[in-house]
Amino acid sequence: MSFAVIIITAALIVGLAKGGFGALGTLLTPLMSLIMPVQDAVGVILPLLMVGDWFALHAYRGTWDMSHVRRLLPTAVIGVIAGMLLLTNLPDTALRRILGIFTLIIIVYKLASDSLQNVEYTPRAWHGALAGSAAGFSSALANAGGPPMQSYLLLQRLSPTVYVGTNAVFFASVNMMKLPAFLAADVIDPDRLVGILWVIPLIPVGVWIGRRLIDRIPPKLFEWVVMVSLLWAAVMLLAT
Repeated sequence: MSFAVIIITAALIVGLAKGGFGALGTLLTPLMSLIMPVQDAVGVILPLLMVGDWFALHAYRGTWDMSHVRRLLPTAVIGVIAGMLLLTNLPDTALRRILGIFTLIIIVYKLASDSLQNVEYTPRAWHGALAGSAAGFSSALANAGGPPMQSYLLLQRLSPTVYVGTNAVFFASVNMMKLPAFLAADVIDPDRLVGILWVIPLIPVGVWIGRRLIDRIPPKLFEWVVMVSLLWAAVMLLAT
Protein backbone atom coordinates (compact mmCIF):
# COMPACT_ATOMS: atom_id res chain seq x y z
CA MET A 1 0.00 0.00 0.00
CA SER A 2 2.79 2.46 0.85
CA PHE A 3 4.44 1.73 -2.51
CA ALA A 4 1.14 2.38 -4.35
CA VAL A 5 0.57 5.68 -2.51
CA ILE A 6 4.09 6.92 -3.20
CA ILE A 7 4.10 5.89 -6.88
CA ILE A 8 0.75 7.65 -7.36
CA THR A 9 2.19 10.74 -5.68
CA ALA A 10 5.31 10.54 -7.85
CA ALA A 11 3.23 10.34 -11.07
CA LEU A 12 1.21 13.40 -10.05
CA ILE A 13 4.42 15.26 -9.14
CA VAL A 14 5.85 14.48 -12.60
CA GLY A 15 2.73 15.96 -14.18
CA LEU A 16 2.71 19.01 -11.91
CA ALA A 17 6.41 19.62 -12.60
CA LYS A 18 5.88 19.45 -16.36
CA GLY A 19 2.73 21.56 -16.05
CA GLY A 20 4.55 24.51 -14.53
CA PHE A 21 5.67 23.60 -11.01
CA GLY A 22 9.18 22.57 -12.05
CA ALA A 23 10.62 22.81 -8.55
CA LEU A 24 8.54 19.79 -7.51
CA GLY A 25 10.67 17.57 -9.72
CA THR A 26 13.51 17.70 -7.21
CA LEU A 27 11.29 15.81 -4.74
CA LEU A 28 10.92 12.70 -6.90
CA THR A 29 14.08 10.71 -6.18
CA PRO A 30 14.25 11.57 -2.46
CA LEU A 31 10.58 10.58 -2.12
CA MET A 32 10.95 7.25 -3.92
CA SER A 33 14.21 6.49 -2.12
CA LEU A 34 12.32 6.31 1.16
CA ILE A 35 10.76 2.97 0.09
CA MET A 36 13.38 1.45 -2.23
CA PRO A 37 17.12 1.59 -3.01
CA VAL A 38 18.28 4.81 -4.67
CA GLN A 39 19.26 3.03 -7.90
CA ASP A 40 15.81 1.46 -8.18
CA ALA A 41 14.14 4.80 -7.43
CA VAL A 42 16.08 6.53 -10.21
CA GLY A 43 15.15 3.74 -12.62
CA VAL A 44 11.45 3.81 -11.76
CA ILE A 45 11.20 7.59 -12.15
CA LEU A 46 12.89 7.87 -15.56
CA PRO A 47 10.04 6.34 -17.65
CA LEU A 48 7.54 8.57 -15.85
CA LEU A 49 9.66 11.61 -16.64
CA MET A 50 9.87 10.60 -20.29
CA VAL A 51 6.09 10.45 -20.51
CA GLY A 52 5.98 13.90 -18.90
CA ASP A 53 8.58 15.12 -21.42
CA TRP A 54 6.21 14.25 -24.27
CA PHE A 55 3.45 16.41 -22.79
CA ALA A 56 5.88 19.26 -22.12
CA LEU A 57 7.25 19.16 -25.68
CA HIS A 58 3.73 19.15 -27.06
CA ALA A 59 2.66 22.08 -24.88
CA TYR A 60 5.74 24.19 -25.69
CA ARG A 61 6.52 23.01 -29.22
CA GLY A 62 8.47 25.54 -31.27
CA THR A 63 9.26 27.82 -28.32
CA TRP A 64 12.73 26.51 -27.46
CA ASP A 65 16.04 28.19 -28.30
CA MET A 66 18.10 25.46 -29.96
CA SER A 67 21.33 27.49 -29.75
CA HIS A 68 21.36 26.92 -25.98
CA VAL A 69 20.42 23.25 -26.36
CA ARG A 70 23.31 22.69 -28.80
CA ARG A 71 25.67 24.42 -26.37
CA LEU A 72 24.59 22.27 -23.42
CA LEU A 73 24.10 18.78 -24.85
CA PRO A 74 27.69 17.73 -25.77
CA THR A 75 29.00 18.03 -22.21
CA ALA A 76 25.71 16.69 -20.83
CA VAL A 77 26.77 13.35 -22.36
CA ILE A 78 29.95 13.42 -20.25
CA GLY A 79 27.91 14.30 -17.16
CA VAL A 80 25.48 11.43 -17.78
CA ILE A 81 28.38 8.94 -18.06
CA ALA A 82 29.93 10.20 -14.81
CA GLY A 83 26.60 10.08 -12.99
CA MET A 84 25.93 6.56 -14.25
CA LEU A 85 29.32 5.37 -12.98
CA LEU A 86 28.51 6.58 -9.47
CA LEU A 87 24.93 5.31 -9.55
CA THR A 88 25.89 1.80 -10.61
CA ASN A 89 29.08 1.35 -8.56
CA LEU A 90 28.39 2.84 -5.14
CA PRO A 91 26.49 0.95 -2.42
CA ASP A 92 22.98 2.11 -1.56
CA THR A 93 24.07 3.59 1.79
CA ALA A 94 26.62 5.82 0.07
CA LEU A 95 24.08 6.82 -2.59
CA ARG A 96 21.60 7.78 0.13
CA ARG A 97 24.19 10.02 1.79
CA ILE A 98 25.11 11.62 -1.54
CA LEU A 99 21.44 12.13 -2.40
CA GLY A 100 20.76 13.64 1.03
CA ILE A 101 23.68 16.07 0.70
CA PHE A 102 22.70 16.86 -2.89
CA THR A 103 19.15 17.64 -1.71
CA LEU A 104 20.53 20.06 0.88
CA ILE A 105 22.60 21.73 -1.86
CA ILE A 106 19.40 22.17 -3.91
CA ILE A 107 17.80 23.93 -0.93
CA VAL A 108 20.77 26.30 -0.62
CA TYR A 109 20.67 26.90 -4.37
CA LYS A 110 16.98 27.77 -4.26
CA LEU A 111 17.44 30.18 -1.38
CA ALA A 112 20.19 31.95 -3.33
CA SER A 113 18.73 31.72 -6.83
CA ASP A 114 16.62 34.88 -6.68
CA SER A 115 19.83 36.92 -6.74
CA LEU A 116 20.63 35.52 -10.21
CA GLN A 117 17.99 37.82 -11.68
CA ASN A 118 20.05 40.84 -10.60
CA VAL A 119 23.51 39.59 -11.60
CA GLU A 120 25.39 41.53 -14.27
CA TYR A 121 26.15 38.64 -16.57
CA THR A 122 28.69 38.37 -19.39
CA PRO A 123 28.18 35.18 -21.44
CA ARG A 124 31.18 32.87 -21.87
CA ALA A 125 31.35 29.76 -24.05
CA TRP A 126 32.39 27.56 -21.14
CA HIS A 127 29.31 28.48 -19.08
CA GLY A 128 27.08 26.29 -21.25
CA ALA A 129 29.61 23.45 -21.15
CA LEU A 130 29.74 23.58 -17.35
CA ALA A 131 25.97 23.79 -16.95
CA GLY A 132 25.44 20.93 -19.41
CA SER A 133 27.87 18.59 -17.66
CA ALA A 134 26.46 19.43 -14.21
CA ALA A 135 22.87 18.94 -15.38
CA GLY A 136 23.75 15.64 -17.09
CA PHE A 137 25.59 14.37 -14.02
CA SER A 138 22.87 15.22 -11.51
CA SER A 139 20.16 13.97 -13.88
CA ALA A 140 21.83 10.56 -14.24
CA LEU A 141 22.62 10.29 -10.54
CA ALA A 142 19.29 11.46 -9.13
CA ASN A 143 16.97 12.66 -11.93
CA ALA A 144 17.63 16.15 -10.54
CA GLY A 145 19.35 18.10 -13.28
CA GLY A 146 17.11 21.13 -12.85
CA PRO A 147 19.18 23.45 -10.62
CA PRO A 148 22.29 23.80 -12.85
CA MET A 149 20.12 24.09 -15.97
CA GLN A 150 17.86 26.66 -14.34
CA SER A 151 20.85 28.69 -13.15
CA TYR A 152 22.21 28.86 -16.69
CA LEU A 153 18.88 29.73 -18.32
CA LEU A 154 18.03 32.39 -15.72
CA LEU A 155 21.24 34.20 -16.62
CA GLN A 156 20.30 34.21 -20.32
CA ARG A 157 17.31 36.51 -19.68
CA LEU A 158 14.96 34.39 -21.77
CA SER A 159 11.23 34.98 -21.90
CA PRO A 160 9.25 32.58 -19.65
CA THR A 161 7.92 30.60 -22.63
CA VAL A 162 11.35 30.20 -24.25
CA TYR A 163 12.82 29.34 -20.83
CA VAL A 164 10.33 26.50 -20.26
CA GLY A 165 10.52 25.27 -23.87
CA THR A 166 14.34 25.17 -23.87
CA ASN A 167 14.34 23.38 -20.53
CA ALA A 168 11.81 20.85 -21.89
CA VAL A 169 13.73 19.94 -25.05
CA PHE A 170 17.04 19.71 -23.17
CA PHE A 171 15.76 17.26 -20.56
CA ALA A 172 13.78 15.27 -23.12
CA SER A 173 17.12 14.78 -24.93
CA VAL A 174 19.02 13.92 -21.74
CA ASN A 175 16.38 11.42 -20.65
CA MET A 176 16.55 9.74 -24.07
CA MET A 177 20.33 9.42 -23.58
CA LYS A 178 19.85 7.87 -20.17
CA LEU A 179 17.30 5.26 -21.23
CA PRO A 180 19.63 2.83 -23.10
CA ALA A 181 22.34 3.28 -20.45
CA PHE A 182 19.85 2.55 -17.65
CA LEU A 183 18.55 -0.52 -19.46
CA ALA A 184 22.06 -1.83 -20.16
CA ALA A 185 23.10 -1.34 -16.53
CA ASP A 186 19.85 -2.92 -15.17
CA VAL A 187 18.93 0.33 -13.42
CA ILE A 188 15.48 -0.10 -14.94
CA ASP A 189 13.77 -3.34 -13.92
CA PRO A 190 11.39 -4.31 -16.79
CA ASP A 191 9.09 -6.22 -14.44
CA ARG A 192 8.80 -3.25 -12.09
CA LEU A 193 8.29 -0.94 -15.08
CA VAL A 194 5.35 -3.05 -16.27
CA GLY A 195 3.99 -2.93 -12.73
CA ILE A 196 3.80 0.88 -12.67
CA LEU A 197 2.28 1.45 -16.13
CA TRP A 198 -1.13 1.91 -14.51
CA VAL A 199 -0.08 5.29 -13.04
CA ILE A 200 0.84 6.83 -16.44
CA PRO A 201 -2.68 8.33 -16.98
CA LEU A 202 -2.12 10.34 -13.79
CA ILE A 203 0.73 12.28 -15.44
CA PRO A 204 -1.50 14.29 -17.84
CA VAL A 205 -3.87 14.82 -14.90
CA GLY A 206 -0.97 16.38 -13.00
CA VAL A 207 -0.09 18.51 -16.05
CA TRP A 208 -3.69 19.72 -16.25
CA ILE A 209 -3.79 20.54 -12.52
CA GLY A 210 -0.46 22.36 -12.78
CA ARG A 211 -1.72 24.49 -15.66
CA ARG A 212 -4.84 25.42 -13.69
CA LEU A 213 -3.04 26.20 -10.42
CA ILE A 214 0.14 27.91 -11.63
CA ASP A 215 -1.45 31.39 -11.56
CA ARG A 216 -3.48 30.83 -8.39
CA ILE A 217 -0.90 29.71 -5.81
CA PRO A 218 1.34 32.43 -4.32
CA PRO A 219 4.86 31.66 -5.62
CA LYS A 220 6.53 32.21 -2.24
CA LEU A 221 4.12 29.85 -0.47
CA PHE A 222 4.73 27.19 -3.10
CA GLU A 223 8.52 27.60 -2.84
CA TRP A 224 8.49 27.24 0.94
CA VAL A 225 6.30 24.11 0.78
CA VAL A 226 8.81 22.56 -1.63
CA MET A 227 11.78 23.63 0.52
CA VAL A 228 10.28 22.15 3.70
CA SER A 229 9.47 18.91 1.83
CA LEU A 230 13.03 18.70 0.48
CA LEU A 231 14.50 19.33 3.92
CA TRP A 232 12.37 16.54 5.39
CA ALA A 233 13.45 14.14 2.61
CA ALA A 234 17.15 15.08 3.05
CA VAL A 235 17.00 14.45 6.80
CA MET A 236 15.30 11.07 6.25
CA LEU A 237 17.92 10.04 3.67
CA LEU A 238 20.84 11.05 5.88
CA ALA A 239 19.32 9.38 8.94
CA THR A 240 18.58 5.98 7.33
